[in-house]
Amino acid sequence: MSSLEDETRQHEYRKHEHWMAQALTLAQEAADAGEVPVGCVLVADGEIIGRGRNSPIEFLDPTAHAEILALRQGAFALGNYRLESATLYCTLEPCPMCAGALVAARIQRLVFGARDLRFGGVRSKFQIADSPLLNHRVEIVEGVLGNESTALLRNFFSQRRQP
Repeated sequence: MSSLEDETRQHEYRKHEHWMAQALTLAQEAADAGEVPVGCVLVADGEIIGRGRNSPIEFLDPTAHAEILALRQGAFALGNYRLESATLYCTLEPCPMCAGALVAARIQRLVFGARDLRFGGVRSKFQIADSPLLNHRVEIVEGVLGNESTALLRNFFSQRRQP
């Protein structure tokens, strides 16, 4: 690998870390509200066009996952349900419902922090987002600020288990 390629990769990773840090802030907001700490930002052309944090308890809506909320905002911002040039940054691997929504929205790229070993729809349990069986494949980057995302989830659940 040339030094130019290495520099380009490092620049791309720093950019991913920048956006993921903003998703982590939203995940912390979810935790503070008593929701499972998952946060997302949807980015197109270097701007956030959608934000979401898990809110099913608050909204009394089982589909109010961070990813779905960010996709809805982004589609509204662009005036189009197809988000072909957008990247979704999510602190946790999307579930099957959300992975399907990424495909339906034609998201270009998904960057996520931690794997969801119980319900993951992208890598851990299913490979929906880039399945060759579907009409669209999402580019996937995993592990960006994964330790921070995992720590937030672990802290949240350990506090909930305490009497």
